[in-house]
Amino acid sequence: MRLLLIRHGQTPSNLKHLLDTAAPGPGLTPLGQDQAAALPQALAGETIDALYVSTLLRTQLTAAPLAAATGLEVQVRDGIRELVAGELEMRGDDEAAALYLSTAFAWSAGDVERRMPGGENGVEALGRFDSVVAEAARSGAETVAMVSHGAAIRMWVTARAANVDVAYASSHALGNTGVVVLSGSPDRGWQTLLWEGRPLGPEASSPQDGGPAGEAVPTA
Repeated sequence: MRLLLIRHGQTPSNLKHLLDTAAPGPGLTPLGQDQAAALPQALAGETIDALYVSTLLRTQLTAAPLAAATGLEVQVRDGIRELVAGELEMRGDDEAAALYLSTAFAWSAGDVERRMPGGENGVEALGRFDSVVAEAARSGAETVAMVSHGAAIRMWVTARAANVDVAYASSHALGNTGVVVLSGSPDRGWQTLLWEGRPLGPEASSPQDGGPAGEAVPTA
């Protein structure tokens, strides 16, 4: 299965660097709306068979133009929502951000029992994301797009893709409407082909893997 993990468009909380993870969450800024509108063209080279979004409003607004362009029904799943910030919710200071990301990447590295202060642990966060990916794989869809969230995508890809480690993911942030493209399955494992336009691994050199999904997507 080809899996496109797409971060949502810019929100007001992104501009303020806030850990805003509660439902339903904010909508998109005018720039975020433009980013969402650009997704169908940016992904025009992909034949998307299924489209998933999280339960947070910003992913649904981001996916709306893509759904309209492809005619796909949007499937809303709580499993791909942002990592719950718990006691760090709505904080925008460097200390909170560092603790949030260090906890997320600790999960990626295998320390899944660690818990976000007042929030979930790695078993719970990885398990819910895995469940949505497994559902998509069982559907038989060849190419699946999931509009999710920056920390959740980076954490999951680092934990599940054989060719992305914590050092890479922690030093390569994912911009608004940035795309990570993977190939694989829950049983065989995953290889990351593109990380926001950067090829990773031998498969990324093929014409299909170098298509529009890997081109520059408007970011914040």
